[in-house]
Amino acid sequence: MRDFDHFDPEALRFLDDLSANNTREWFAANKKTYETQVKHPAAAFSQALAARLSDLVGVDHTPKVFRIHRDVRFSKDKTPYNTHVHISFAPQLDQEAPPMWFFGLDTDKLTLGCGIFGFEKAALDAFRTDMAGPRGAELMQLTEALGAKGLRVGAPALKTVPRGYDKDHPHAEALRRKGFSAWKDIPDRGFVTRPDLVRNCVKEFEALLPVYRFFGG
Repeated sequence: MRDFDHFDPEALRFLDDLSANNTREWFAANKKTYETQVKHPAAAFSQALAARLSDLVGVDHTPKVFRIHRDVRFSKDKTPYNTHVHISFAPQLDQEAPPMWFFGLDTDKLTLGCGIFGFEKAALDAFRTDMAGPRGAELMQLTEALGAKGLRVGAPALKTVPRGYDKDHPHAEALRRKGFSAWKDIPDRGFVTRPDLVRNCVKEFEALLPVYRFFGG
């Protein structure tokens, strides 16, 4: 396959058509289009963007393209396929919960993100200890600054501060979090069909660098 530059508009049409015809029979009849316009380009794109993110922050990144097949075992929705292209990029940092980058091409928009989407227990305990101190104030300031730039910040997961902390703690907004992520929503999906998509994504990711640096150094 040639070096990746951008997705073909046919990739967007495939996702839209799959959304309207989410059956194994339709997918089997259109599998060739999926492979040539979505699967293989997404794999090439993920490698190219991982390399550019590595250059951006000076740390190697490992990309992961999420499967198109849905896990329907515990879901009421039994449609067999995801109608999006989701890719994560994990920096190879020596820490339990590194900040990750995210690319999400859906049927209604493109979303770019950065953050830690959920701490495991040990990391969550350490995060809360941090948030109770000066770093909590810094995260709240970062949240405000990101919002002022028009970025979307995920809301705290808890309605009240966790047990063991004063309910009126000045850093309550930070303490109520179980992770932290910020997002740039791009309503025009044509963004992915324009030349030099990797460079254009990196330019958008630069607005999310403060998130990466807060959690990843």
